[in-house]
Amino acid sequence: MKYSCLIHDNRGMGESDKPLARYSTSEMAKDTLEVINHLEWISTRQLHVVGVSMGGMIAQELALMIPERIASLTLVSTAARLVNTIGYWENLRNRINMLDAIKDRIFSHTWLDAPDDHGQFPTNGDRFAVMELEKRQDVEGFTRKGFICQAIAAGWHYKSPQQLKELADKVGRERIQVLHGTLDKMITVPHGETLAKELGEKEGVTKIIVDGRGHALHMEERDMYIKALESIVEKTEKLR
Repeated sequence: MKYSCLIHDNRGMGESDKPLARYSTSEMAKDTLEVINHLEWISTRQLHVVGVSMGGMIAQELALMIPERIASLTLVSTAARLVNTIGYWENLRNRINMLDAIKDRIFSHTWLDAPDDHGQFPTNGDRFAVMELEKRQDVEGFTRKGFICQAIAAGWHYKSPQQLKELADKVGRERIQVLHGTLDKMITVPHGETLAKELGEKEGVTKIIVDGRGHALHMEERDMYIKALESIVEKTEKLR
């Protein structure tokens, strides 16, 4: 096997602990680092890190902690900091209430209304609704407390232009790519544009903006998403 994958539940969700506390993306990155170290994935330029949404924020923190171990960094539908015009608490309430309108917030209507990619349901939207209902039936793994704690962590995430420059300098701009959909309602596309610009789009960071797609590019544009990951892994493996 050429590669091994690590997918884990962040604190607050799934089978991980759900302490009632103020979560932060930096603390969640430390959680990730503990798991990686436990697996003894400690070699230079060994890790191909992919982070989506809040995971992309955690990935930024992780890259700042161990830049020499990052082989590639893919940041999807994420931001260096959330910018809004309605105030922090109103924005947080909107993110929490997202539970009641999650399909519309995450996906483009074109994808939701299209026939199910897997052929099991009439539309992609129907399949996602079933997946969401099944998840929420897991009352131990998916709790409102955990969701709110994670929403607060994402809301407080902040990386300055100077911190992003440091990240890119240490990781290497040719090892970084930013992906974002133009119809992302969760973290709007200007966030992705700013992230790519401040990381150094003109100096080698790859930016992929996908027209007409929403927050979940890994579902809406699966083939494109896989090709983007394969491309940066292949490119950066040659840089070893």
